[in-house]
Amino acid sequence: MQSSLKKSLYLGLAALSFASVAAVSTTASAKSYATAGAYTTLTTDATTRNVEATGTNALYTKPGTVKGAKVVASKATMATLASSKKSANYFRAYGVKTTNRGSVYYRVVTMDGKYRGYVYGGTSATAFAGGIKSAATTTDAALPTQVNNYYIANASKNTIWTAPKNTQYKASKVNLQNTTSNGTWSISKAATKTREGSLYYYVTSTQDPSVSGWIYAKGLTTTAPAAAATVNNSITVKYVDANYNTVGTAQSWVTTTSDTKEKGSLSADDLTAFNKFVNGGAPTGYTLTNTYAATSATYGSTVQVQVTKAATSKVSFKVVGNSTTAPAALTAADLAANAFPSLTVAEQSAFTGKTTDNIDISTADVFASGKLNKLVGKTLTDKDGNQTHNVYTFSAADTKSGNATVVFGSPVTAYYTVESVKGAAPTTATDTGNTDYLG
Repeated sequence: MQSSLKKSLYLGLAALSFASVAAVSTTASAKSYATAGAYTTLTTDATTRNVEATGTNALYTKPGTVKGAKVVASKATMATLASSKKSANYFRAYGVKTTNRGSVYYRVVTMDGKYRGYVYGGTSATAFAGGIKSAATTTDAALPTQVNNYYIANASKNTIWTAPKNTQYKASKVNLQNTTSNGTWSISKAATKTREGSLYYYVTSTQDPSVSGWIYAKGLTTTAPAAAATVNNSITVKYVDANYNTVGTAQSWVTTTSDTKEKGSLSADDLTAFNKFVNGGAPTGYTLTNTYAATSATYGSTVQVQVTKAATSKVSFKVVGNSTTAPAALTAADLAANAFPSLTVAEQSAFTGKTTDNIDISTADVFASGKLNKLVGKTLTDKDGNQTHNVYTFSAADTKSGNATVVFGSPVTAYYTVESVKGAAPTTATDTGNTDYLG
């Protein structure tokens, strides 16, 4: 019995000794974490602390080797930010911690504030390395030849920044309250955003030199913007139908004359400009019932101008016939440029009018003396190699009689006489044609 007890004690002690060794072994194999020193705020010039990811290290909530550190942006994400073409993905370094192992972790944030955390930065608290490196977010650019008398093209879209957008952390818009929409600006510096390649100018207000900043180059113009409409410098124009229902939106004519006042009469020059504005401003699909020709008007007033639905006639082209031949169709394929001459919107207006009015294209400028007055035919070569070409000349008389009862919106025909001329047709390669008005 005593022997049995000794044996039990021996086995018990052996088991206890094994458990103790196992516990010591487990403790020794537990992960060993680094500890981080005190946080230090970086105080050097902020513009010298612009950095970009290298893609070799992840971004953490704490220094990456400290217990409890969680991934904010993986190594793959940091690699994507490193190769980004957007300035928003640069970082600003603003703090640092050093671990007991000598590893330096910088506190950084992207220019747009999306990512913030600690990234391994080498072993020096005064030089960026490891997962980040210094970045030049902009590069100097050449000034334009003209540096004065610029305007902001559209202040609602283009504005002034304290730095080109996203090239500095928290770059912000400049308050323009001491300037006006038609105020001028001068350029003193130019820079290109390194990643996007977009050009920015540093501008200063002529009205208030204390207002200055960076603007996207395409946001500037040398053309003065139209003055805002006020009761002192404008007239409101409302287009109405036969029942005086408003058609489209009201428009404002603004004078270029200075120092005008509400209820003041328009000068002769302003009256001419106003009438031209009214006659050319009918809403799309409408035309004025009658030509507008005011003999007097006052600033700050509102005028109603009657319009009616308009229609556009399609035009076909024919060669005048004779006693033995009927009029023959003239097509773009008959012409040297293989196209009819291109017409501007203003020139095409000859084919648009009230559906109750007869169309008289015989006197339209585009036919009588403009692009459609003479058309050059393509080169023709006979069996002996002789070259000729046709010249088609607009016939106002034939066109007038041939369309005597045609109204706008109905098909019309323009008539031409034809003459054969020796030699190859002259080159008209610059004429691309515009057949919007053709049938």
